[in-house]
Amino acid sequence: MKIVFLDAISMGDASLEEIAVLGELTCYPSSTAEEARERVKEADVAIVNKVVVDQAFLDAAPRLKLVCEAGTGINNIDVRLCEARGVAVRNVAAYSTDSVAQITWMHILNLAGRAFHYQDFVRSGAYSRNPVHVDYAHPFTELSGKMLGIVGMGAIGQKVAAIGKAFGMDVIYYSTSGTSHCRDYPSVSLEELLARADVVSIHAPYNERTAGLIGYEQLRQMKRTALLVNTGRGGIEVEADLARALDEGLIAGAGIDVYVKEPLPADSPLMHLQHPERLLLSPHIAWYSKEARARLAHEMAENIRKTL
Repeated sequence: MKIVFLDAISMGDASLEEIAVLGELTCYPSSTAEEARERVKEADVAIVNKVVVDQAFLDAAPRLKLVCEAGTGINNIDVRLCEARGVAVRNVAAYSTDSVAQITWMHILNLAGRAFHYQDFVRSGAYSRNPVHVDYAHPFTELSGKMLGIVGMGAIGQKVAAIGKAFGMDVIYYSTSGTSHCRDYPSVSLEELLARADVVSIHAPYNERTAGLIGYEQLRQMKRTALLVNTGRGGIEVEADLARALDEGLIAGAGIDVYVKEPLPADSPLMHLQHPERLLLSPHIAWYSKEARARLAHEMAENIRKTL
């Protein structure tokens, strides 16, 4: 069995030995669309992270039996066409739940706690010159008693909510699917969530219901003291509108880990704020802990074993 991993650089230093023992594994750090079509010609299994699996890809792979997504989202795969061709598609769910929840709270705590301001205040020498023992001009926000609004209450959303409860926060959520399956917290409309929440955290998939879900008008509905965090999928909040809202002070801050185009282009409006201190950016890293990638490699091996 020939297995090709077309963009293996996404796995970093994670061991792929569990996959390698299943067949003849060939790993390519990255692949253009043209390179992918050439490299998949003799493959029985194709492992992809961002490589697009479309008709041209499948036409070039007559032996292909399985496409393994090295992650959860499968927006890059034409699933219907794969099914019509008899090619199975398998992704990996829940491997990064704890990792994403941790980075979500890294954003929330750093924003609410002014962590980067305080570090700069001390390192710059301003604290040493301060007349008192505290930075009295920049108090932080206590989360206990505040409202946490979750957009998308799946496994990750529920983990983030549970941590919020541990901090003494109240929790509400908006179901982007329209099915309010979680009974642990109140389900509300998006409008109510935006109006009530002190922290809005996005954990929804990107699809026709969530694309551009939070634009300028939605950001105007939020409290001026509120924070927005997106570790879900890029494009759920409109990036240009978020940049505008932050500069206008419509919300207090935002933490973003996912983007419409990745890596984030240098000319993105998120890179050119008049008030960059209101925005915390991370490089789509929330899923990338060592532990999460080890689980991902194991589950991909399991998908190959169980499917073929």
